Amino acid sequence: MLDILLQIDTYPEATPPEAIDQAVRFTAAAGGVLSALAIEVDIQAPKNWLADHLIGLSHMAVEEERKSRQFCTAALENFTSKAGEAGVLGEVIHGKADLYAVGAYVAERARTRDLCIVPVADHADGQRSIVEAVAFGSGRPVLTYRPGVADLPLAGLGSIVIAWDGSRTAARAMADALPFLRMAREVRVLTVTNEKSSARAGLGKDVVRHLAAHGVNAVVDEIDADGRRIGQVFETYLATSRPDLFVMGAYGRSRAREFILGGATEHMLHDPKVPLLLSH
Repeated sequence: MLDILLQIDTYPEATPPEAIDQAVRFTAAAGGVLSALAIEVDIQAPKNWLADHLIGLSHMAVEEERKSRQFCTAALENFTSKAGEAGVLGEVIHGKADLYAVGAYVAERARTRDLCIVPVADHADGQRSIVEAVAFGSGRPVLTYRPGVADLPLAGLGSIVIAWDGSRTAARAMADALPFLRMAREVRVLTVTNEKSSARAGLGKDVVRHLAAHGVNAVVDEIDADGRRIGQVFETYLATSRPDLFVMGAYGRSRAREFILGGATEHMLHDPKVPLLLSH
């Protein structure tokens, strides 16, 4: 993971400084170079004489754009200072995009990176949509975390858990995570049985063999779903094991212009308690 991109939010609020600091320190521990992408939003307010007369709609849009631009500038200055001090400074990119096209803009930029990091400050900041856009639109892995709740490891990787159901998507996630797996002190392969027909007992043994060929020693954990949804099984397991990183395939499909996430992906993105590395 030598070429990493950090997406910095600028609307409606800026990515907090502690999130930028964690991304910088994580990249330094991983031995990579970190570039930052901050996008100021372009708000296309509908032209409406009455709305302008009553509430100043056009002026409100201009003010919101100005706020986003200021957040961009301040966050990139902060990033440049921290990344420079840590010796991981790459590019500093100040972009501009329509409010509803930010995710697509980030996904396009992430296609030529080893990894895209997308911090989430809270449930209402809109960053989850960016995570989804990058996961399903970039062809590259995305790492998401939530400072204070699901913090990035800052002094190397201790434990990593891989969710394994034998699917193509899970295989892609494992391959994308391999640079991190090599650095981890402990790697565990988690298979939830009796939840889907493809995830059967003994499935993780070949993963252990494959990882050993890459110098990674892994162990298998098998958990019976016992009637629970897989997201609930993941949540309970992670609350006990508390790994530094949870690697999983991102599932989803498009239907009637609405993007529908798979059950496990939806559950984990709703309120992640550990950093997630997602691949599709």
